[in-house]
Amino acid sequence: MLDQRTVVAILKAAAEPTRLRLLVMLRCGELNVKDLTRILGQSQPRISRHLKLMAEAGLIERLADGSWAYYHLVQRGPRAELLASILDGVASGDPVLERDRKRADAVKQEREAAAQEFFRQHAAEWDRIRSLHVSEGEVERALSTALGAGPFRLLVDLGTGTGRLLELFADRYERGIGFDINHSMLAYARGKLDAAGLDGKASVRHGDIYDVALADGSADAVVMHQVLHFLAEPALAVREAARVLAPGGRLVIVDFAPHGMEVLRERFAHERLGFAGAQVSQWMTENGLVVEPAVSLLPEAGESEGKLDVTIWVSRRPLAVLGSKRGVGQRKEVEA
Repeated sequence: MLDQRTVVAILKAAAEPTRLRLLVMLRCGELNVKDLTRILGQSQPRISRHLKLMAEAGLIERLADGSWAYYHLVQRGPRAELLASILDGVASGDPVLERDRKRADAVKQEREAAAQEFFRQHAAEWDRIRSLHVSEGEVERALSTALGAGPFRLLVDLGTGTGRLLELFADRYERGIGFDINHSMLAYARGKLDAAGLDGKASVRHGDIYDVALADGSADAVVMHQVLHFLAEPALAVREAARVLAPGGRLVIVDFAPHGMEVLRERFAHERLGFAGAQVSQWMTENGLVVEPAVSLLPEAGESEGKLDVTIWVSRRPLAVLGSKRGVGQRKEVEA
């Protein structure tokens, strides 16, 4: 429950025409200041002031995305419930809001079109790499089994790319967050998640895989699909994934087994030519995770020449963690 002073502050923050329009737009999904400026036809400083006031009142949250920032409505708790009640009372046929919605749709379509063009230009590269190992469908089925049925309060996809895993496992989590360093891929992922009706449940963020903007032990599941081979320091990425994993949570990593295809390093920026199973398992163990048997996906007989083996590593955080600091320390598992 909220105290009287907080309720009054929230009502004051929402009780202004421009701010109410902003809240209605943000109910439809994440938007940045540039988007909102175009939709409402107002100056950037004015929009920013309104957003700052509503963020201070706890009605919206600001999420840094490189030099940009995206905003969305607060999603949980009594503030979210009160805000939902306010917005439920806004007439859907209001002409100003209808115009705003049309402009918002146009902005999202433009953004998605630009992302689609980026994906089209690079699709041949991804298709080439996918053709080098067992079918993506087989990899996803094995990954699904390794992840488990959930449900997960928070699933984190590190190196999310197109957001495919957030879409694939949407029925298993309450909230999903994908992190990636590539702005164009994030724009594409946002369009995909929006089209799938997952806006609000799943989101993507620009972020450093070595320094994820999440608290220790906050994720029930972490996945890293074909990410490690791009990294100069994959061990640090595994350590960071372990740090954000909650007690009882699962970490699943999918990547190539060792191979000698130098063309992937030369043409596709692969830092590592696969990983030995013992190496990734050791990184997991060093960070206090309990390692489960790895799964190897091999090309069918007669098709193995020039093909890559895919390995799925699975581990879990013990149910109790004692004396730990950033995922490293003394741990003890408590029996159920």
